[in-house]
Amino acid sequence: MHQAMHGGRGPRGSFSFEWTPGHGEEGRPGRGRRMFDGGELRLILLKLIADEASHGYDLIRRIEALTGGAYAPSPGVVYPTLTLLDEMGQIGEQQAEGTKKRFAVTDEGRVHLAEREEEVAALMQRLAAMGEQSERTDREQARRAMWNLGQAVRGRLRRGDVSEETLHEVVGLIDELAQKIERLK
Repeated sequence: MHQAMHGGRGPRGSFSFEWTPGHGEEGRPGRGRRMFDGGELRLILLKLIADEASHGYDLIRRIEALTGGAYAPSPGVVYPTLTLLDEMGQIGEQQAEGTKKRFAVTDEGRVHLAEREEEVAALMQRLAAMGEQSERTDREQARRAMWNLGQAVRGRLRRGDVSEETLHEVVGLIDELAQKIERLK
């Protein structure tokens, strides 16, 4: 059995995350602890804004990139959190083109980050670990698909009723697939 990540909406609408043995065989996602508790997402957003002034959508995409696509907070969680950070004086709205609000960290926000430096580092490491797990999982999926192809070919050839024509067709399909994969960019 392998371990897999599951994510989804929890009872209060925030992201849920857990490691569950054997997911995939049963195809049932599990329910787990919330990805971030109340203050953790605030710290992550504050850290990302301190790194680079951003719009809410940009922050969602940056978190998604950090996790290798395994997690992206919903706008329904991010935007209220940005409003709260603004009300707390830790971020402020900057002039921006268009209708998107762009936020930058304030001095108060920098002080808060400095006071919670270890916690912020641990949260960023958690996001990075999710990205690493996502990358491993993606590679595992490719290995699984190759194994499935091998099993299908071996199973078909073992049946004993394979004509030369069918054998050439199987070989042709495999060669065609190999060429398509080689041409991928």
